[in-house]
Amino acid sequence: MKETVLLINFKDRQKQQKIQRALLPLHIKMRVITPEEFGQPIGYLAGLKEIQPAETAEEETELEKEMLVFAAIDGDLLQYILQALRKAGTPVDYKAVLTEHNLTWNCVQLYRELEQEHLAYLQSRS
Repeated sequence: MKETVLLINFKDRQKQQKIQRALLPLHIKMRVITPEEFGQPIGYLAGLKEIQPAETAEEETELEKEMLVFAAIDGDLLQYILQALRKAGTPVDYKAVLTEHNLTWNCVQLYRELEQEHLAYLQSRS
């Protein structure tokens, strides 16, 4: 699988273009996920051949925040990407790396998990 960044719940075309320009020199593929695809497994959306599409997708759900998913990206490359995105001025609230644990989750499940982790983090800081 090629290194890919999934953009989930991005409505601002200018922000999408900034992210695309930031990823271009790194030769990272970018894929914008539409709300109709939110019920599909993240691994399938990232292009993993062994992950099949969901036969019946979860009902379309409105997500509040944007989410990035990094597939086949880790270590130094992930740091370079995050730095490039900061430099481009494209803050994103929720970010995740595709793992063996979340590759069968759909966008809504991953979003809810990140939301819970974010809330737990905020509570631990107060």
